[in-house]
Amino acid sequence: MYLPLLGLLAVAAVTDFRARRIPNWLTLTVALAGIAQSLTPIATTSLFQSLAGLAVGFVLTFVVYAVGGRGAGDVKLMAGIGAWLGIWPVVWVFAAAAIVSMVVAVVQSVVTGKFSALVHNTGVMLLGVLNARTLGKEHVIETGRGCRSIDKPMPNAVNVLFATVAVVMWVAAR
Repeated sequence: MYLPLLGLLAVAAVTDFRARRIPNWLTLTVALAGIAQSLTPIATTSLFQSLAGLAVGFVLTFVVYAVGGRGAGDVKLMAGIGAWLGIWPVVWVFAAAAIVSMVVAVVQSVVTGKFSALVHNTGVMLLGVLNARTLGKEHVIETGRGCRSIDKPMPNAVNVLFATVAVVMWVAAR
C-alpha cells in the first residue's frame, strides 16, 4: 500500500534535487492520494488519522518554513505524507528527516570548507530562539533567514524520501 507514496516521493526528490522546488500538482497529488487511500478497504490509516496526519505534517513543517528553514513545497509535501501515514508516523518522518538533513548539512559544510560558519550560524540561531521573548519574533525570524552556511539550499525532498522509507519499513515490520 505504500508504493504509490514512495513513488510520488521519489518524483518529488528528483524534482527537488534538479530544480530546488516541488510543484504544487505533485504535493496536491500526494495529499489527495493519501486521503483517498484512507477510504479504501486496504487503507493504511483511517480517514480521521489521514486528515489529522495531514494537519500535523503541515503544522510541524510550517513552523520551520516560517523561520526560513524550509520551502513551501516541503510544507505541503510533509502534509501529504501525513495524509498517508497518520499522526505519529509523520512526526517520526519529520524527526528522521531532520536528522538526515543535519548529517547532510554537516558533510556539505565540511566538504565546502564552511563548517565553522555552520557552527557559528547554528549558535546564533539557537541564541535567538532561546531569547525570542526579549528579541521579538520578527528579529529571530530575520536572523534565521540571514544565517546561511551553505550556498545552495538542500533538496529536502531527498531527505524526506529516505526518512519516509525508514519509517514505512519500521511500521510495516510491526
